[in-house]
Amino acid sequence: MTDAGSPTDEGLAPEGPGPGRSPDEVPVDERYVRLAADFDNYKKRVARERQELVTLANERLVKELLPILDDLERALVAAAEHEEARLEEGVRLVRRELGALLERNGVREIDTDGAFDPNVHEALLVQPSEADEGSVIDVVQKGYTLGGRVVRPARVVVAGPPPAPLAEDDG
Repeated sequence: MTDAGSPTDEGLAPEGPGPGRSPDEVPVDERYVRLAADFDNYKKRVARERQELVTLANERLVKELLPILDDLERALVAAAEHEEARLEEGVRLVRRELGALLERNGVREIDTDGAFDPNVHEALLVQPSEADEGSVIDVVQKGYTLGGRVVRPARVVVAGPPPAPLAEDDG
């Protein structure tokens, strides 16, 4: 480095003490700059690793909470059929609060409208249908993502080719 602190003529600072230079011969300010850069890289790496660990911990929690959400949805269906208004209202409240909690923590429901996407959908059945072939026609179980990663794929029924018309028997 020059006295002004700019890089050498080649545009790069020397990587090490260089040929014929011992570590003690490297200027103190250059060693300090390198140490500061190494420490900055270390801090960034540790922060990135920490964020990955937090995401993985949240994913485990979310996987445990999703069956509860499914049970509440089934209870809502059963309560609506038996006209238990107060039970239904309470279950809806719990479902809404749990859904909001998951959403605040980065959980998003996978969209099931449109075409089947093997990256986020799991096809349980291909059913003949008048709908566009390859489109999702029914959702058996909702899917969710956490931080852009699929926690659980949406389990769906996919439209197959339309049913073939029955041939009349002349017989």
